[in-house]
Amino acid sequence: MNTVIAFIIIFGALVFFHELGHFIFAKRSGILVREFAIGMGPKVFSHKTKETLYTIRLLPIGGYVRMAGEDPEMLEIKPGHRIGLLLDKEGLVEKVILQGKDRFPNARTIEVESADLEHDLVVKGYEDGEDETVKTFRVSREAMIVEDQVETQIAPWDRQFGSKKLSARAMTIFAGPMMNFVLAIVIFTILGFIQGVQVNDPLIGKLLPDGAAQEAGFKEGDTVLSIDGAEISNFEDITEIVRSHPGEELVFTVERDGATLDIPVTPKREVAEGEEFGLIGVQAPVDKSISKVAFNGFSETYLLTIEIFKILGKLVTGQFSIDMLAGPVGIYKTTETVAQSGVLLLMRWTGLLSINLGIMNLLPVPALDGGRLLFFGIEALRGKPIDRQKEGLVHFIGFALLMVLMIVVTWNDIQRFFIFK
Repeated sequence: MNTVIAFIIIFGALVFFHELGHFIFAKRSGILVREFAIGMGPKVFSHKTKETLYTIRLLPIGGYVRMAGEDPEMLEIKPGHRIGLLLDKEGLVEKVILQGKDRFPNARTIEVESADLEHDLVVKGYEDGEDETVKTFRVSREAMIVEDQVETQIAPWDRQFGSKKLSARAMTIFAGPMMNFVLAIVIFTILGFIQGVQVNDPLIGKLLPDGAAQEAGFKEGDTVLSIDGAEISNFEDITEIVRSHPGEELVFTVERDGATLDIPVTPKREVAEGEEFGLIGVQAPVDKSISKVAFNGFSETYLLTIEIFKILGKLVTGQFSIDMLAGPVGIYKTTETVAQSGVLLLMRWTGLLSINLGIMNLLPVPALDGGRLLFFGIEALRGKPIDRQKEGLVHFIGFALLMVLMIVVTWNDIQRFFIFK
């Protein structure tokens, strides 16, 4: 049960911050955001504040920010339609009632001659019980369209995604992956403040209980000058020598409080994956200075990003098999293992997943944020946008292929962890 909770919290956080990036920059650009959703599928919780509906949905496998103009959610009001118009005190239309006019006894019923709810914000038509004169009704910018007791706010053209400058649209899309990198930086910075930042100085770090170093009399902060006469310049030198001498006594020359001491210690013999090596139970030294910790969030995120790109490069060149990829099941099983090692390691795992999510979404693949940014790049070169129907078709095909890949990866995970375990 703890694993399920940890998995939901981690995925919820990753999705929340990703969608929060889209949401913030959409709002900054003046785009009408219809819904901010965490999860997919049926609604579990919903709350509407001002013009945005905030929802939590049943399946914790994604989320979305639904922006005006991105979905064909607005019905076209055609000539000949009979609709109801509810006016406010200033005479502006505040509700356009397509169905259920009986619920609004004060609504004025008209037969539409023409309607423009994007640019001119007017409805023209013939009102019941009046002469055959065409009347013009001005529509409020916040007017609602009512259908089947569901109210949807209209979106004037300047509130729609497509009306914004290319730079604003690109930033709104890029902001999602960007926030995943920001989240990773924050997580690694917090971990730095809690644990300190590992450094490569030739110092003895934290001593593990019942380790050979503790039994031999080492103290945290000892400076290692040499091992068996070999000069030591960094912690990597210590690790290399200790690992290569399992069960053999080594003499450490250390400096402690201005005095030089010789401490003999025998690395304990360990075997993993058929390899034999030595351990003395010492962790790398850490630095908890504010300057080091503050920089650590950026450096850790950068280094992990480079490593992930290296893996992607191997995947492209065939050095990394698709069978080695992990989907939701694989991530869940890894989360289960990591959760047993404590909250701090779980936080580090969350940071790594956040970077992964950011990078994956930036890949120039249709249906992903990177695919949309690619189309924006083409638009910048052409000087005009690509036909929306053609772009939509490409994204649909890309989404279908991604779903196939997800099914394959999930099946591999099931085989790996459950069938052939």
